Amino acid sequence: MKLRVLGCSGGIGGNLRTTSFLIDQDVLIDAGTGLGELGLNELAMIDHIFITHSHADHIACLPLMIDSIGFMRDHPLTIYGCEETLDILMKHLFNWKLWPDFTEIPNSQQPYMRFQSIALGEAVVLKGRKITSLPANHVVPAVGYHLDSGEASLVFTGDTTTNDELWKKVNKITNLRYLIIETAFSNSEKNLAVLSKHLCPSLLAEELAKFKLDAEVFITHLKPGEMELTMQEVEECVREPRPKMLLNNQVIEF
Repeated sequence: MKLRVLGCSGGIGGNLRTTSFLIDQDVLIDAGTGLGELGLNELAMIDHIFITHSHADHIACLPLMIDSIGFMRDHPLTIYGCEETLDILMKHLFNWKLWPDFTEIPNSQQPYMRFQSIALGEAVVLKGRKITSLPANHVVPAVGYHLDSGEASLVFTGDTTTNDELWKKVNKITNLRYLIIETAFSNSEKNLAVLSKHLCPSLLAEELAKFKLDAEVFITHLKPGEMELTMQEVEECVREPRPKMLLNNQVIEF
């Protein structure tokens, strides 16, 4: 499997793009503003989108994408997520008020998109690639994802804070090679991190102390304007493993 980082920032400004990862050519993890990095033909090749949660920085380009390429496709784009997340998208986004309901366009028999809920811990297998939802602890219903190529695995935590249940699952992955974990705030904003159920470097250190595997760790979801400060604090707080900052357009193969 090949993961291309289209966006990994906690906000926008300049070249910053919010969360969206392209898996090979046909699978997307989240649909933040990073999705705008792709051309029209590349967008049309995507058949499956796995959403971690319903916040705007993770779904901002989803409605625009479907509107742009729906007519180019001969089968629906499948949107995966927990039942609560899909319900939020239907009620508050694809509701004919903020955006048309593309499960009914051009008609309900042959729509541009379809929703498929996945239960926590459930795996979806796509051409030999297994994608399994993992527990996340956020202010709205949320999940992370375990991506398994068969040879190696990558875990993306999604937006989360202190989360013992996640590590119980992750530490059982025998072929884990990469971990992408969020750290949204600097230590000076720890109270905000706790309130919004994100991580800061000191909380990250506590979480990674529960991580028992030997894998490369990348930090995502850094807030604009605090990226260098937060990464400096990560380096000070976390000795092992030594996390690196995830970069836009970075490619990870596993």
